Amino acid sequence: MTKPLIYLVAGARPNFMKIAPIVRAFQAHGGLEFKIIHTGQHYDHDMNDVFFQELGIPAPDLFMAAGGGGHAQQTGKIMLAFEELCQQQRPSAVLVVGDVNSTLACSIVAKKLQIPVAHVEAGLRSGDMAMPEEINRLVTDSITDWFFVTEPSGMEHLAREGKPASAVHYVGHVMVDNVLYQAEKLARSGGAALDPNGFKASQAGARYGVLTLHRPSNVDDPVTMARIASGLREIAAELPLIFPVHPRTRANLDKFGIDLGPNVMLVGPQGYMAFLNLWKDAAVVLTDSGGLQEETTALGVPCVTIRENTERPVTVDEGSNVLVGTDPQQMVAQVQLILSGQGKQGRRPALWDGKAAERIVTVLAEVLA
Repeated sequence: MTKPLIYLVAGARPNFMKIAPIVRAFQAHGGLEFKIIHTGQHYDHDMNDVFFQELGIPAPDLFMAAGGGGHAQQTGKIMLAFEELCQQQRPSAVLVVGDVNSTLACSIVAKKLQIPVAHVEAGLRSGDMAMPEEINRLVTDSITDWFFVTEPSGMEHLAREGKPASAVHYVGHVMVDNVLYQAEKLARSGGAALDPNGFKASQAGARYGVLTLHRPSNVDDPVTMARIASGLREIAAELPLIFPVHPRTRANLDKFGIDLGPNVMLVGPQGYMAFLNLWKDAAVVLTDSGGLQEETTALGVPCVTIRENTERPVTVDEGSNVLVGTDPQQMVAQVQLILSGQGKQGRRPALWDGKAAERIVTVLAEVLA
């Protein structure tokens, strides 16, 4: 009997962190065939191979080379390539993760070809329609067949949107599966070779913070960026910060003439394990990333999120995350609370136990049998 074939779609770096545990779960289960489809939405030739090696997943079965461009151009290129692929070998289902353009594009193509869609990380909502990711989430969930949910808010949103309860599965979070797996792997290796900039070594046990900023609403506006920078300079006067800089952010810092001061160390993009090795021991992480809010909660690292909203409220309600918007005074105050030992004490949410991918594969095996 032929096993059902599932196309496992990923296009941006966070997607591959999410599919890594699903790949391992497929391999362990053995009852389903799968192919990894790399849309090429984000692609760094120098880091691509090592990234897959670090995550412990095989190379993609197909690379579509969609590349950059505007939202419409990128989405259109992915749709054209993915439709051709699905017509060459029709899968039993298409599994998409997260909320990037690849997620949206491949969901639309699959649904129009009457191929069932499974969405991992379904139901997340920020309520902010200025975020391209929010549009991707809403459209993808409007045509999804099986919803795999990471937190209680996702269950509530999908119920309010009228999704059938039989199609909605609260499974935990594959991003957490991955970070727990990689943190254990890192602990076994000792991590000594994963300090490419010598920052941790130079700190010699002293406290430090880690910063990431890439969201257009933060880094594309000179006034907002200057506000954030003023808070960062004040924080860095007390706590040295290391900042792996997104190319878009670095370009705007130069364009706007913004100086973060001598205590913020700007470095290039990091490999997954090097970055994990860095932030897992940080006194605090400052970020506007969605995934990092969840990963810090999973490992109990204090997180200050430089955004007005979050589609991941469980990280605030239960985890180690605090929202401060772009108010420099709020940023500084929260970091001072954390450094004084008075910051919030979070916990890992229910089912964030490293077994979400196993639950997903079990459900898919049942519905595709």
